[in-house]
Amino acid sequence: MRVVLLRRVRQLVLLLLLVFFLWIAAILIQDKFPGHPVNMEYNWRKYGSYFGVKAQLITFCHTDFSQQADRKMLTKDVCKLSRSNPNLDSVIEDKDLLDHIIVDEKHRLLYCYVPKVACTNWKRLLMVLMGKANTTNPLSIVADDSHRLHVFRRLNNYTAEEIRYRLDHFMKFMFIRHPFERLLSAYRNKFSQNSSSSDYFRSRYGRHIIKQYRVNASEESLSRGHDVSFREFVQYVIDPQTVARVPFNEHWRPMVDLCLPCTIQYNVIGKYESLMDDAWLVLEKAKLNQFVSFPRSDRPSNTNSLIEEYTGQLTQGELLNLYHVYEMDFRLFDYHSPGLD
Repeated sequence: MRVVLLRRVRQLVLLLLLVFFLWIAAILIQDKFPGHPVNMEYNWRKYGSYFGVKAQLITFCHTDFSQQADRKMLTKDVCKLSRSNPNLDSVIEDKDLLDHIIVDEKHRLLYCYVPKVACTNWKRLLMVLMGKANTTNPLSIVADDSHRLHVFRRLNNYTAEEIRYRLDHFMKFMFIRHPFERLLSAYRNKFSQNSSSSDYFRSRYGRHIIKQYRVNASEESLSRGHDVSFREFVQYVIDPQTVARVPFNEHWRPMVDLCLPCTIQYNVIGKYESLMDDAWLVLEKAKLNQFVSFPRSDRPSNTNSLIEEYTGQLTQGELLNLYHVYEMDFRLFDYHSPGLD
């Protein structure tokens, strides 16, 4: 019995040493190739029975660290083929283009927030990190508080020299989502559900959409804007006159226009589809994982399961025109359009 015990202890020690050396190797790789982040995850696996109890041992899983490099390489390649990319000088001159980039001076972070891509929880987390909330639990912060105009300083509030320095020396990250899924999330939140901001969107946009795209609209619909259909919303988005009159609202503005990934080289491009893993990577690279963790939403989104149902309401022509509105988002971030593939 004692011999068996010693053998099992020896095996456990050897396994832990192997995990340790793999961890050191990953750190060395990341230091040597800083542009190729290493995403280290720990997956639990049943390894065996020690001392009569099923043990769950941590096995080191080296996720393909080329994932981020692949995302950035694709972005770079697609940007090369586009002729309409603003250069950095013109972006700095028109600083309003940088108003979606939040600056965290203390932790040297630049976060480009994209509405409907977990930006509320990222803002909550940054409020905790920056000492802007009387709590250490991001989810206890009221969502509306995280979106107030003067909570964060934006990159467009700095001088040209200060902007260049921060773009060169701070860690930059953004998160993306399937363009149609993000659009549907915006529609449901701002027009279909009774959210805190839906009254504003129905009054500001809903009434105009119904007047412009609905035949024989009722007086109630025209006065309240409360029953905009998804198809009517899409007709508004794809209408060339819409963007000619005024820039898109940030909730449905293309991600490429919000974050300028062809001009700004982001260290991490996270995806909504791998939110928790990519958020972990951001915090790991910023050396903040020991202090905070990204909050897991207690209301998981079901938008993905609804996307085909809603896009099925559109004609092929409308779907194609909608794709063209978000074409750069699709191409830059390797997404595919339902119904057009």
